[in-house]
Amino acid sequence: MRKIFKLTTVKILEKQYNDFRVIAVKKGMTLQKLVNRTIYRYITDDSYRHEIDNISELQISGSNF
Repeated sequence: MRKIFKLTTVKILEKQYNDFRVIAVKKGMTLQKLVNRTIYRYITDDSYRHEIDNISELQISGSNF
């Protein structure tokens, strides 16, 4: 069987994750769905990629966020 999934570990800012969970329960969204859809858009949509690349509100001094 062909391997189609990649198991990974990521660190997520706690406040953003908690806010996401509240919205996700209401909308039926999972973190896995969000990540897969976001990666797809990032790969296929230049304007989306530019928007994501230029978000500055999450930058914490000395981090990769």
